[in-house]
Amino acid sequence: MHPEPTDEALMLAYGAGDVGAFQTLYARHRNALFRYLLRQLRDPSLAEELFQDVWQRVIAARERWRPEARFATWLYQVAHNRLADHWRARQHRPDAPEEARAMVEAIPDPDGPDRQLSAFEERRRLQRALEELPDEQREVVLLRLEQELSLEEIGEITGVGRETVKSRLRYAMDKLRARLRS
Repeated sequence: MHPEPTDEALMLAYGAGDVGAFQTLYARHRNALFRYLLRQLRDPSLAEELFQDVWQRVIAARERWRPEARFATWLYQVAHNRLADHWRARQHRPDAPEEARAMVEAIPDPDGPDRQLSAFEERRRLQRALEELPDEQREVVLLRLEQELSLEEIGEITGVGRETVKSRLRYAMDKLRARLRS
């Protein structure tokens, strides 16, 4: 058996013209990247727009990309920068639309229809608690827990030091624990 190629090897192959390598990268990262954008933006159509823009930037950078960091770190840095551009253009983060909570809850669970009501309620409580976090804290939590990035990688993506990431993560986790206990 051959081991699966790394993301970095796939991106280099794509830069050399292997379209199948891009298809594999896209399949590996599309769901998690879209979830990250959706949770940051709280608007499915806007998340889809930025999602497409991030992948267009990946395509545009394919020939000059070098594995100076993990591909996932670079991909989320592109997404983070695109989000920053969006917020800068809007000059503020708008409130979530009224229907956002219903839309987030309607995202299908990969466990299928046999999921337990208590698990659903717990996820809903966690989602609400995440929405209440300050933007910077929510971002580091999502990058750490959902994308499984290291503190250093999160620091590269967000443009802050490792200790700042660690502090934001600690405060966010304290707030989440307190909110979920109540």
